[in-house]
Amino acid sequence: IKISHCGICGSDIHTIDSGWGPAPYPCVVGHEIVGEVTLAGPAVKNLAVGDRVAVGAQVWACLNKDPKAPCRDCADGEDAVCDKAVYTYTGFYQDGAMSQGGYADYVRVDSNYAFKLPENIPSDVAAPLMCAGATVYTPLKQEGVKAGDRVGVVGIGGLGHLAIQFIRALGATPVAFSRSANKEKEIRALGAEEFYNLSDEADQKKAAGCVDYLVLTADANDMPYELYLSLVRKRGTFIMVGVPNDKVKFSPYFLVPRAIRVRGSAIGSIQDIKDMLALAAKENVRPIIQKLPMTKVNEGLDMVREGRVRYRVVLEN
Repeated sequence: IKISHCGICGSDIHTIDSGWGPAPYPCVVGHEIVGEVTLAGPAVKNLAVGDRVAVGAQVWACLNKDPKAPCRDCADGEDAVCDKAVYTYTGFYQDGAMSQGGYADYVRVDSNYAFKLPENIPSDVAAPLMCAGATVYTPLKQEGVKAGDRVGVVGIGGLGHLAIQFIRALGATPVAFSRSANKEKEIRALGAEEFYNLSDEADQKKAAGCVDYLVLTADANDMPYELYLSLVRKRGTFIMVGVPNDKVKFSPYFLVPRAIRVRGSAIGSIQDIKDMLALAAKENVRPIIQKLPMTKVNEGLDMVREGRVRYRVVLEN
C-alpha cells in the first residue's frame, strides 16, 4: 500500500517512549493508515491494485475456524484478541519478522486487514477512524448501546470526540465529562446532550449515577477512578479503552454494593471495523483533524504530547 495519510495515536507515543515497557527498537510506528493498493498477491480476492484502503492497529490473525481445532477467538469473530495476532507495529510474524507501521511511504499487510473505504469518507479524516474510531465504537457495539441508553465519555480528546459522535449515531444519549469547560461548546456541537465539568464539585454531585455506560478514553496517570465510577448508575458498566502507564486503583466499595461491571476493550475485529466504517459513512461521523506533512512527524508528536491538538493529528505524504 502506498501511504497517503497516517494518524498519530497515543499508542505511538507510549511505544516510542517505552511507556508500556521496553519497545523493540528500531521500530516504525503508526496504525491509522490510508493509501492505495499498489501490489496484490495471487491469493488476494477482496482487493485490487488502485483500491483506496485503510489499515488499523492489526495486520494479521490466524483466522482459524476449523471445527475440529479452532482458534476460539477467531471462530467467535473476535480476531482482535487472537493469541497469534500481529499488530501493525512491534508485532512479530510466525517467521520472526517484526511488523512496521505507517510513518512511511509504503506498508505491506494481510489483505483481510486492508479495508476499502466508503466513497464519502475522505482519506485524511478516514485515518483516525482506523484506531480511535474502532476503539470507541467496538465496545458500544458489543454492549448493544441503543436509543434510551445514556452513555458517558471521560476524556474529550482524540478518542472522546469520536465516541460522542458514535453514541449519537447509535441513537443513545451522549454525556460528556471533562476537567474544564473549554471544550463544552465544541463537544455539544458534535452531539453531546449534557456536559459536566469534573473540576466543579457541584457538577460532580449533579452527575452522580447519571449514565448507564461510562467510556474512559483518557490515559493519564493518577486518574480519579473512584470519581469516575460514581458517575455510573447501579448495575451500569464502566468501560476502559485508554491505557495509562500506571496501575488502576480504586476501592471495591465503588463496585460491589452497586453491582457495577468493569470491562476493557481494545481496537476491533475485522467485522467491527467494517461495521464502524459503514456507520461513520451513513451518520457522518468524522474526526476533527490537524494535518502536517509526514516530514514534520516530530512536530506532530510534540503537539500530541503537550495536549495542543484539536483533536487528532494526521500526517500526509
